[in-house]
Amino acid sequence: MTRALAAPTKSLSFNTLALGGAVAAAAFLAAATPRAMAQTAEPSMGAMHMMQPAPSLNLSAYGEVKAAPDMATITFGVQTEAATAQEAMRDNATQMTRVVAALRRAGIAERDIQTSGLNLSAQYDYQQNEPPKLRGYEAVNRVTVIINDLTKVGTTADAVVAAGVNQIDGISFGLKDPTAAENQARQMAVRNLQAKAQLYAQSLNVQLSGIRNLTEGGGYSAPPPAPMFAVRAMAMDRAESTPVAAGELTVRIDISGVYDLAR
Repeated sequence: MTRALAAPTKSLSFNTLALGGAVAAAAFLAAATPRAMAQTAEPSMGAMHMMQPAPSLNLSAYGEVKAAPDMATITFGVQTEAATAQEAMRDNATQMTRVVAALRRAGIAERDIQTSGLNLSAQYDYQQNEPPKLRGYEAVNRVTVIINDLTKVGTTADAVVAAGVNQIDGISFGLKDPTAAENQARQMAVRNLQAKAQLYAQSLNVQLSGIRNLTEGGGYSAPPPAPMFAVRAMAMDRAESTPVAAGELTVRIDISGVYDLAR
């Protein structure tokens, strides 16, 4: 009997020790896991430093130069009216043929003469309480002419008016090749941008590290045509050639850049 009772007592003691060890191991793991996870998730100071964007300056500037034009563009037209559309177009073609011949005599090359508009429209008379009454038809033919010799601008305008032109839309001056003026404006824009960046860096007591990117905008564009009606009428009254002053053109280049700052 004594030997039979001893076996269960020994087995109970073994199971109690095993259970106690398992509980202790679980408690140790539970206490250690949060700390280990916290140490794993916490970034190092070097990683945090690399995650922050580098300080920078985002600036803009422009360069502007003056240039004397070396070409002119004139847009003019011939307007005719007739009782029928066919007559209006025929009369217009006859007049425009004389105008083109006058341009050729003035030394304008064929490649510098371009039709820029051709229009035919019915014309009506309107009276109160009455339906519109067809008066006839109007034809308009517009031509754009490039003049490469600025000394001939005034005489060319006089020649086409004498040949039948009755509409002058305007004149504009330009550059045949604006590359040189644009490059000068670019250099000035870069110098202005660099000076502005250095001024900001000195004011902020920081050092410029270098330019990250540079963007260009703008550039040369011919000015819109200016009306010539007033000068033409004035010149006709004095029986003189139409006075034309070319003046100067402004060529502008806009740029923007991002400068990195030393940490």
